Amino acid sequence: MSASGLPFDDIRTLCTMLPPPDSEAMEMVRSRNTMLAKPPGGLGRLEDIAVWLAGWQGNGRPAVTRPVVVVFAGNHGVTKHGVSACSQNLTAEAIANLSAGGGAVNQVCATFDIGLKVFELALPVPTADITIAAAMEEKDCTATMAFGMEALAGGTDLIGLGDIGVGGTTAAAAVLHALFGGAAADWISTGYGADDQTQAHKRAAVEAAVAHHRSELRDPLEVLRRLGGREIAAMTGAILAARLQRIPVVLDGIVAAAAAAVLHALDKDAIAHCLAGHVTDAAHERALARLGLQPVLNLGLAMGEGTGAALAMGTIRAAIACHVDMATATEAGVSGKLN
Repeated sequence: MSASGLPFDDIRTLCTMLPPPDSEAMEMVRSRNTMLAKPPGGLGRLEDIAVWLAGWQGNGRPAVTRPVVVVFAGNHGVTKHGVSACSQNLTAEAIANLSAGGGAVNQVCATFDIGLKVFELALPVPTADITIAAAMEEKDCTATMAFGMEALAGGTDLIGLGDIGVGGTTAAAAVLHALFGGAAADWISTGYGADDQTQAHKRAAVEAAVAHHRSELRDPLEVLRRLGGREIAAMTGAILAARLQRIPVVLDGIVAAAAAAVLHALDKDAIAHCLAGHVTDAAHERALARLGLQPVLNLGLAMGEGTGAALAMGTIRAAIACHVDMATATEAGVSGKLN
């Protein structure tokens, strides 16, 4: 615990304890990549993914045997400004659909043998309206981050992070605008069913929120509690816990990117164990560029719910299968150089 006893100080302390990747394991994978029965670099980014996974798992023979997608759901007070075409009731309805197995992410997870966990975060009590007040108190924000950290309990060797929540992309845009600057419009993601008027309301809300809190936004954790949502706080905690436990992370959409951005602002190395599963639109692409993340997939998805992360995790499983189970050139009886 910190000397001051302030909740955020404990988070800052954890951020000083981040382990590095295992360079020896990464070199083992690089070496085997050169021996496989394929042209040099023939598997493209799949080879890099195998190296990345080995480094964070600390295993020269990486494996994905217990992957899980974790979805956090929260509601937002900012929705009263018409920032979404959907009612907040949709958050609970979407959770019910996933619980019944009816979501796209359910099908993707079943296809690639990936576990799925969904957590509701005080849906009947939305965060405060960020245009006039802080979304959360410090203790609430820290407790939600701790909840996100606990979501890793039960064991996993690869985690995907997704979100559900009407108004979530507005909160994410406010966080990204506060951390990265530019214009509010730069960080406005295209919402489901959003027309020009809805997008204008969203932009105005983000501008008003950042202006209202501007004098208190020097600290990334204050940005999170003042402008973010509970699902963003929970994902921030999950990303931090995963790093401390050496678990690789796959981020879903722009809301997950906003969570990663908070840690990135505290320490640019804090999200080195993260991959971007996919990219949704220009705002998301811009956020990933600022985070130094290249998406694994670009399929034009706008689903949320961890769907893109799950698809990318399927690709990661394929990358590891190729690395571990492909024959070497010697085993395959290949003579000469493949090209």
